[in-house]
Amino acid sequence: MPRLVAALVIALLPAPALAQAQRPATPAAAPPQPAAVLQAPYEPQLMRLAEIMGALHYLRTLCRAPETGAWRREMQALLDAEAAGGERRERLTQSFNRGYAGFEQTHRTCTDAARLATRRYIDEGHRIVVDITGRYVN
Repeated sequence: MPRLVAALVIALLPAPALAQAQRPATPAAAPPQPAAVLQAPYEPQLMRLAEIMGALHYLRTLCRAPETGAWRREMQALLDAEAAGGERRERLTQSFNRGYAGFEQTHRTCTDAARLATRRYIDEGHRIVVDITGRYVN
């Protein structure tokens, strides 16, 4: 988790880092819960953050930013911290790919619109990280 915290702070400067929420322990005798019940309360925000990272990965590469590849690395850190495997990892990956593909279809060169979208996505990602850390981090 410390690497994820550092990575998101760097990626979304001056944003606070994203961290996992503390979940109460489940009693040993409790019956298994459906996947929807076990989702983190910040799941929709996390999916949106993954989509934003995908868009930023494409846009920053398109505009030849010095940190090319940084958003893919940030996504990998998010996957490592939040989804070791299974369905959740797949959903996060699909969100990242959807964000990437959405801009790949419409932007072929770095334009003012691409730079504006980049700034807006960084701002939105920052707000998501602030909200998640403010609500769910001790």
